[in-house]
Amino acid sequence: MSIAEKSNVEQMSAQERSVYFNQHRYDTPGHESWERVATPGAANKYLMVSADCHINEPPNLWVERIDEKYRHRLPRIEVDAQGVKWSVVEGYKPTKLRDLKMEGEDLERSQVGKADPEARLKDHARDGVDAEIIFPNRGLQMWATPDPVFSNAMCKVYNEWAWETLGDYNDRISAMACVATGDIDGAIAEMERTAALGFRGFSLPCKPTWGPGLQTDLNYNDPEYDRLWASINDIGKPITFHVSTGKDPRGARGAGGAIINYVIHSLAPTAEPIVHLCSSGILDRYPNIKFASIEAGIGWVPWMLRAMDEAYEHHHFWVFPKLSKLPSEFWREHGMASFQEDPPGIDLVQSYGLSGNFMWANDYPHHEGSWPHSAAAIERTMGNLTDGERANILGLNAAKLFGFDVDKLMAYRDQATGAAAG
Repeated sequence: MSIAEKSNVEQMSAQERSVYFNQHRYDTPGHESWERVATPGAANKYLMVSADCHINEPPNLWVERIDEKYRHRLPRIEVDAQGVKWSVVEGYKPTKLRDLKMEGEDLERSQVGKADPEARLKDHARDGVDAEIIFPNRGLQMWATPDPVFSNAMCKVYNEWAWETLGDYNDRISAMACVATGDIDGAIAEMERTAALGFRGFSLPCKPTWGPGLQTDLNYNDPEYDRLWASINDIGKPITFHVSTGKDPRGARGAGGAIINYVIHSLAPTAEPIVHLCSSGILDRYPNIKFASIEAGIGWVPWMLRAMDEAYEHHHFWVFPKLSKLPSEFWREHGMASFQEDPPGIDLVQSYGLSGNFMWANDYPHHEGSWPHSAAAIERTMGNLTDGERANILGLNAAKLFGFDVDKLMAYRDQATGAAAG
């Protein structure tokens, strides 16, 4: 931005600045020639299931509900002698809190996403979303501790609250049950408990042991985890791996740190558990397991599929156990991946035959998501797909993986359209 441009921006009103910095969200080539559209309220709108949304938990949720012996270890804000606020989380380096001044559309995004099902339904109707899969917001810090028993205690608090808050809306608003897999016995017990309640699936950390990763750490391909996979196989509900749940995503400091952390320390590590599942024989032994990477994008998936196969074919003399299929075949049969806007990934859908494995999400209410301009984002990126490919990616794949009743979702939409017309 030039000095002249910066001066012009500073002279703008809050609304003008909001439009200026969010202009990319409005850009669209339109949907001419599309059989169906993503436009909210349109009669020929696709079924849209957001495979990745977040909920703003009450700030006192864990303090009020967790066992007293853990309260002094919970994530918290501390103020130093100079009056600077710091976020203190057991598994992170203390992080200085910046007093960001948001305005306009950016401010609106920071204020939505509350734990109010009716408000969420209204926000989603505005964006064309028929159903959502929900992950924690503050609660992503539940895995940020080297103590998996403590982590599971926090997860149980979140799960109980999530079901109390959203359970009556589970046919459209579905939270994933969170478990800490470093505590294998605790994880199995919590999965069995939450599955019985009606949760549609589970959110597992990208690594069972929090931290940068040591050779001595147990990981998902170790035999000790067979009883976890056996339990998941028997329960029959999908597992998900959300970004930023295996290591501290704030690994880089200094110039460009926000970008480095997002790409390298948040998104990239999500591939690790996926490669573990596809390469170690787990899916040969437990064929009912279905899984998805969440919020890590999809452009890397074709590369990963080829890299896994290349390693298996060219390094076969080092690879044990031998697999009944190529790693890429296991992923295609068992795996999915969610994204917000990922043009490179969309461009590779047809050439790699992946329209049945990708799931769109608006990441409501996060700033990296497309809410409330998802139709424009979809039109910008999905114009080269067929109608059927768009239908799969926008909703049908997620509905299948997470067990939504498509007819029921369409009936809800018809009711809403009729009420609006009346």
